[in-house]
Amino acid sequence: MGIETRKQLHVISTGKQSVEELVKISKSVYPYLDMLHLREKQWTGKEMTVAIDRLVAAGVPLTKLCVNDRADIAFMKHVRGVQLGHQSADISLVKSTFPSLQIGASVHSVEEAQQAMVSRADYLLYGNIYSTSSKRGMPGRGLASLEKVVQTVPIPTIAIGGITPERVCEVMGTGAKGVAVLSGILLSKDPLDAARSYYKQLHRG
Repeated sequence: MGIETRKQLHVISTGKQSVEELVKISKSVYPYLDMLHLREKQWTGKEMTVAIDRLVAAGVPLTKLCVNDRADIAFMKHVRGVQLGHQSADISLVKSTFPSLQIGASVHSVEEAQQAMVSRADYLLYGNIYSTSSKRGMPGRGLASLEKVVQTVPIPTIAIGGITPERVCEVMGTGAKGVAVLSGILLSKDPLDAARSYYKQLHRG
């Protein structure tokens, strides 16, 4: 189940909002998104399942939902995929156990990207590209490193980290298949306008 070839806009939950806030914003912005990642490390399994139910009740399609780390919950709730990081179960194990899930791998180097590909990840989330408030004190890895990952590893790469609408075009110029955003949309004063701005820049021309 590979990721689509068209340009992708992923939005990742911030860990700073209540379920109510997340559902309210998601209800308005989801038409512009390709994937909404639920990355809430403090949530229990029950809280995650309840949040998924509430998002679906608000109109967000299961095909646009991705759960971080918890492949079991992603599978049980029939969402589209799971995002795995260095602390997660091995990609190949998750792939063989839950073959219906689309698997994203969070990587930070060419070597990690290559290993994720060998383990049969469907796509990569690579960053941080620019310095960002969510990764304080960590300099951006830059466009050149992103381009190296894209050129080295053939599976789709989604760029993350400090990406504003104004930076979308230069990011996509590296050959990346999309961008992922946290606060740029979910913590924006006008999340719907922000989502439209990212979408417009992503699909220019």
